[in-house]
Formats: sequence, structure tokens, C-alpha cells
Amino acid sequence: MKKYFFLCLLVAAISTLGHPVFSQSKTSKTDTASLGMAGDNLDLYAVLDLFLKSKTIEGFEKSLNEQKTGINNLDLDLDKKVDFIKVVTKKDGDSYTFILQDAVSKTETQDVAVILVNRDKNKKVSVQIVGDEDLYGKDYVIEPKTSPTPAVTANPAYGGPDPAKDVPASTTTVVVQSAPVVQYVYSPAYVPYYPPYYYGYYPPYFAMATVLAVGIYRHNNWYHHGGYYGGHYGGGNTVIINNRNQINHYNNTRNTSNRVQHNNASGNYGNGNRGSASTRPSASTRPAGSTRPSASTRPSTSDFSNRANSSGGRNRSSGGSYGGSSSFGGSRGGGGGMRGGGGGRRR
Repeated sequence: MKKYFFLCLLVAAISTLGHPVFSQSKTSKTDTASLGMAGDNLDLYAVLDLFLKSKTIEGFEKSLNEQKTGINNLDLDLDKKVDFIKVVTKKDGDSYTFILQDAVSKTETQDVAVILVNRDKNKKVSVQIVGDEDLYGKDYVIEPKTSPTPAVTANPAYGGPDPAKDVPASTTTVVVQSAPVVQYVYSPAYVPYYPPYYYGYYPPYFAMATVLAVGIYRHNNWYHHGGYYGGHYGGGNTVIINNRNQINHYNNTRNTSNRVQHNNASGNYGNGNRGSASTRPSASTRPAGSTRPSASTRPSTSDFSNRANSSGGRNRSSGGSYGGSSSFGGSRGGGGGMRGGGGGRRR
């Protein structure tokens, strides 16, 4: 009887010691640590996936902001309503920069992220999305995975009741060249898209949805795509910017908002964690790999048409313009009010 009792204790102890090893080897839809920043409400893995599946830039902007897709849950002005994100295009030769912007107020615009699309002299296309550091922390970069990842072997020492199984090599990759939006922008049929929307004036399809709690949003929408990898450089990944000249030029004209910076400093977007690399998945969960930066010409400033009430110029803390034309025009009510849909103005 004593032997049986001690045997039971021994089995229980072994199981207890083995459990943490197993739990670390598992991955689930909700195990990705949050940034504790506003970017937790806009999954850039999902945004990049949507971009590559879109047929046009205007179609991408529409799908990004439609409530039914469930991707946009961003609320930078903290009025408890989802913000509209517009897509501004800059082009230089075969390099495209698609800037996702949020009009925080009638005087301030915050860049959310930038999608970099490049085609080299050999007609090879690369695509990356870079999260704005005010929303995602420094060096938050995601790109499609263009080669398979190796298999993962389960821990052979674990002897618990529910052993982890071997994970086969991932063959899920993205052929960037064949993505509909890539084929479109490099085709003769491409027509530059200039969004007419500004603070308080939005398209009819944009419904002013109530912001979901970040935990619910992450549970429903956080993407663990086998076809994408990235995150912070310091988080163990080796994803780097493919076109450093392009991103440097963009950074020189990046829009930031004083309100967003104040909310960040006050911890209004999360738990005060400023998106350090330690919160991101390690290289073991998102395979690394990337090409080295390629040389490129600096993108020229796009010549956007003047909008209503154009103010001209650009200010790093204002809703200024790219290329000398106002990104947003018209007027709108107080920053914290309700926004009216149906192409109307926020009141």
C-alpha cells in the first residue's frame, strides 16, 4: 500500500514538473503578448493580409474600415468610436508608399502604419508594413513569408497526460508577385487613388461602430498567419526594412499628433507598456528571415489635389499635408463628439 501511495506521488510530481514545458511549447490564438499601446486595436498582420488580397487601393481602404471585416478597432481620440483610417499614396518609380492615417481632430493627423511596396530591376516585388512607433513601438515590421519554415520537434522529456505533438514544417507562403493589389499597381490599368475624406467627413459605408474591449478584439482578430512573420527587431526576429531610403524619406514627412503622444504618456491606451521588444513573440513562434536592404531612389513627394479648406504645408503635430496639399479639409465639431456616418460630418 505504501509503495502504491509513493508511486502516485512520484507520478504527480513528474506531471507537475513537465507541465510548464508543455505549456510553453503550445501556441494559441491568444498567447501573443499585448503591446499595451494603441496598436493593440489594429492588427497589422490582418491589415497586411487584407492589403494583399485587395484588388485596388480604394477597395483596400473600404474593406479596412468596414465593420463586417472586424479589423479596424482603432480609437485614438478616445471617444469610444472606431476611427476612420484613410490610405494616402506616394510613388517614386517602382516604389510605392501607402500611408494609413487617422484624423485625430480637425487640426491633427496621426500616421498609423505605412505599407512599402518595391520592385527591383529584376522585377522582384517586396512588401512590408511598418507600424508607427507611437502606436506600436520602435521598429515594428511585418512582411509576407516567401519560403517555408522548418519543423518543430516536441519536447521528448515530457511525459504528461497530453503530450505535445511534432509540428510539421510550414509550407504556407505568400507569392507577393501574384497578389491582386500588386498586379494592379504595376499594371497599365492603375489609376492613382486620392481619398477625399477628412475629419468629420466619411464615406457612406463607414458605420461608427463602438470600440470593442481590447481583449475581445484580440481574441476575435489576432492573426497567427503561417504566411507572415515579423514584430520588433529586438524581439528575436531579423526582419529588416527592404528599402531604407524609402522609409527614411517617409520618416521625414511623418504625421504625428500631440493628443496621441499625450495619451501615450498618460497610459490612456493601455497598461503603460511602451511596446518593448520583450512583449513580442520570439523567433521560435514567428520564423525569421529577410533580404538585406536594397538600394533605391528616394521617393518623390506626391502631388495630391487640394482639398476643401486646404491649409497647405505640413506640421509634424498637425493634420498637415503631403506634397504641399492638405490631407484633410473642411470642418468638424469638437474632438470628443459622436461621429456621423453616411458620408456626413462628425458632430
